[in-house]
Parts: sequence; C-alpha cells; structure tokens
Amino acid sequence: KMTAQNGHGDLARKPVVVIYAPPGMAGHLVPTVELGKLLLAQGLQVTVLLGGGDTSFLDGVAATNLEISFHCLPPAALAPDVAAACSSSFEARVFELARASNPDLRDFLRSARPAALLIDFFCSAALDVGAELGVPTYFFLTTCVASVALCLYQPVIHEGTTLSFREMGGDPVRAPGLPPIPADHLAAAVMDRESLSNRHFLELSQRICDSRGVLVNSCRSLEPRAADAIVSGLCTPPGLPTPPVYCIGPLIKPDEETGTTKRHECLAWLDGQPEASVVFLCFGSMGRFSAEQVKEMASGLEASGQRFLWVVRRPPPPGAERRPPADGDDDGLDLDALFPEGFLKRTKDRGLVVTSWAPQRQVLAHVAVGGFVTHCGWNSVLEAVAAGAPMLAWPLYAEQRMNRVFLVEEMRLAVPMEGYDKKMVESSEVAAKVRWLIESDGGRELRQRTRAAMRLAEEALGDDGESRAALADLTSQWKKSAAV
Repeated sequence: KMTAQNGHGDLARKPVVVIYAPPGMAGHLVPTVELGKLLLAQGLQVTVLLGGGDTSFLDGVAATNLEISFHCLPPAALAPDVAAACSSSFEARVFELARASNPDLRDFLRSARPAALLIDFFCSAALDVGAELGVPTYFFLTTCVASVALCLYQPVIHEGTTLSFREMGGDPVRAPGLPPIPADHLAAAVMDRESLSNRHFLELSQRICDSRGVLVNSCRSLEPRAADAIVSGLCTPPGLPTPPVYCIGPLIKPDEETGTTKRHECLAWLDGQPEASVVFLCFGSMGRFSAEQVKEMASGLEASGQRFLWVVRRPPPPGAERRPPADGDDDGLDLDALFPEGFLKRTKDRGLVVTSWAPQRQVLAHVAVGGFVTHCGWNSVLEAVAAGAPMLAWPLYAEQRMNRVFLVEEMRLAVPMEGYDKKMVESSEVAAKVRWLIESDGGRELRQRTRAAMRLAEEALGDDGESRAALADLTSQWKKSAAV
C-alpha cells in the first residue's frame, strides 16, 4: 500500500511525518487527512497509517488525496482474556487493538524512519514504540481543547472521590478552565471507575504528559479559558510535566471534495429559499432515532411553521442504537410510514426530507440556512462555526453531551433541545426552539455570536493567524531534527 519513491529526486530529502489513526473511525480520519494536506504544503512527506480493521471507507479518501501515502497495518488479534474484558466496551477494544498492533507498528516505523509520529488518543500505546525507536511522538486530538483539559485532569478528579461518575447523577464535575459538567454528561467510557475503558482514559492523561506535545483540532480564540488552563499547568496531575499544546484548527473538509461532481438536489432546493430561513437537521453518520422520536420531530417541525431541510435515517433495530449503520441501510426507506400521516404533503412547500446523507459542509455554508440542529460531534460543530450557522444542540452519545455543555455554557454558540437526556424530545420543544432560532431576537443574537466565532476561526487559519503559526513552529522543529 506504500507509494513508490523511485524517480522522485527530492522525496528522498523531505522529512516524513506519520499520522496514526484508529481503525474504522471515519470521524477521526477527516481531520487527519486535512492535517496531512497542511503538512504537505509545508514541504513534508505524509503517511497516514491506519490501525488494522475495517478500512472500507479508505479507498475514496486515498483516491482524492494522491500525494498522501496511506498504509494499513495488518488486523490485530486480541488475546482471548483481553477480548473478553473488552466485550462490552467499544472504546476499550479500540485501545487494546492499538496496543496489540505495536509489533507491526515497530516494523513499519523502522522502515519509514519518520521525523515525527502523530497519534490519535486511541493509539496511545504507540508512545512506547516511539520512545523505543527515538521517534518524537505527539498526540493529534480530533476533539475540542476543553475535552483535552478534562482528559488531563481526570486522574485528579478520580483521586478526589471514591464514587463512579455513574453514581453522581447530575452533580457537577469541575476542572480548571471549564464550566461545571453534570457527571451524567460525561462519556459512557468513563462512567464506571473500575472499568477497563476508564482505566485506559486515566492512563491517557499520563501518556499525553509523557508525549512531545498535543496538536488539537481547534483554535485558541474559540476556547481561550481551556487553552490557558492547560498551558499554565492547572490541568496536569501533580508530578507530571505539562505537554506543549498546539491549537492548529479548525481542520475541516473543503467544499469541493464531496467525491461527487454532481450538485446534490438539496442545494438546488435551498437556492429557492429566502436568506437565513431554513433549519437544517443532521445528526452525523451514527445519528439514528426511534420511529417514535422521528414522529415527534416531524410534528414539531410542522407546528413550527418554519422551513426545514432534514436528513433522516432508518430507525435502528432495538438495542442497536450505537451500531454504525451499514451502507444502503436507508435504501427503500418508506418515509410515509415513518412520519405522521400526510406530513410530507402538508409541508412540501417549506420542507425537504433527504434520506441518509447530504453534503453538510455545503448546506451549512448556503445563504438560505439559518440554523443547524446537531448531535454536537466536534467535526460538525467546526463546520457550523466555519459557516457561521447557529446551533440547536441535540447530543446523542460519546463525547457529544460534554460538547453540548462547552458549546452552550462556555462558547455560547448553541442552545439545547431540552429532553435529549430523557426518553424523548417532545414535538412542542422542537417547534418552540426552531421558531425561536429563526424568528426571535435571541436567535438573532446567537447568529451574531456565531458569525463572530466564524471570523475568529478564519483569522486563526489566515496568514498571520495563531493556528497557522503553531503548525509552522512544529514543522520547522521537525525539519531541523530531520536535517541533523
């Protein structure tokens, strides 16, 4: 899978940076490829290394990014006792698969001889291999700065209580530079203090401190309090060094790279709508709702009287909410059966329902879009900020509930859909919030704040911007060390 280097005279001289991403996680791969492109532009060679596992989504990515080398490690096998210990935790399994891949990683790095290794948090075990081979190793975290602050500080919280987060209910968890986070809004992987996945996250704090630094997909101006708390050492557990933090984001996919040249039908529909009048509802690649909840959403959208563009997925079978949908899962979806009777007919002049997928980045950037109902996945948040689209927060799982706290309480770029943490978000709440976002003074103020954040993000990535400077600082260090 490696690209040949013969015939490229200057390739032999360009330092190589390896970015190591976990298997089967498209959400981690998008910013990884964008970082790779920035490093290419700085005169480095880039190899994206994928942990062994499902790499089916890689072909399209590799085909559109020919200058980046992609390499897959062989699938790793877990020892039976380890596999049994991770059977109930997706996160623990990914951490353990990365650890089991260390021998293959060692062989790969010996031949690649990179100037730097950048690892995803799930690949934290790779730090040992980097240390053993003398390769400067950094974390590249595809989360917000606030999540990094909390991750660093988690051992301090752990030492300060005997309770699991699960037992604390909605009690606030406090960390430097962050708003109080209700314990039940933390990720499922850290809920039980004795679980294997929680042990991995506690160990991650130490590993981040042992690394050469942390690259984060955010910019300091979006999250100044969290960034300052980390840099000044307030989040570091006692006795550990504070790692350098490099805010190099936001890294998001540019418009033109959707892989299809044909314009999506929903964009033509948006062309016919008034400015800032449409609410866009889209919940990420895993975002699926029960049939009951879909009906409530439909009733709420109808009652709101607002224009909407809604990406709808097939409801998951009971108990499979967190299983990623397979390609084609939404084929032949009978919308009439899914919605309240007559819904599509009654809303046809002001609503468009799209099944499975829409070009989110292009939709958000469209002048007709006035707001975004989102699951608060960090990639989606950054796309909304880049487009200046105000958000209604409807988190579903993973770190999204925590992101909701940061977005609403700290960055003030979103307002929550109440009930997301109960059994159901009711139609009356959907109607009220959607109407508020498009029609009220509060909605207008939220839009202005989001526009201001958009300008800060643009500045950070601009010629004299802090994100660009942070990356240039790193790349010059790598080039110097490679030249020695």
